[in-house]
Amino acid sequence: MFGKFGRLTAKPGLRDALLTILIEASHGVAQLEGCRLYVVNTSPDDPDSVWVYEVWDTEQAHAASLELEETHLAIRRAMPLLAGPPDSGLTLTPIGGLGIDVS
Repeated sequence: MFGKFGRLTAKPGLRDALLTILIEASHGVAQLEGCRLYVVNTSPDDPDSVWVYEVWDTEQAHAASLELEETHLAIRRAMPLLAGPPDSGLTLTPIGGLGIDVS
C-alpha cells in the first residue's frame, strides 16, 4: 500500500472554499481503481490549514490519479486559494487498522 499525508494552507478566509474543492475531489477519487481512503481534515489549532490523508493500493495508482483531467481541474481551482505551494507532506506505508483492509 501507499499513503500520503499532506497539508495545504489557504489564504486567510479561503479555507472553506478550499475544503469544498477537496471534498468534491474526494468523490471522484473514491471511484478510482486503487483508492482506499481519501480524508480531508482541518485542525482547530490552525484555521488556514487543510490536511489530506490518502491510501492507495500502489504508488502507481496514486500517480495515475494525478494525471486525470478532473484532478488537473481541481488543482487549477485550488491554486489561487493557497497561501503558498502545497506541503509535500509525508509518504507512508499503511500497514492496517480500522478502515483499511490489507487482505
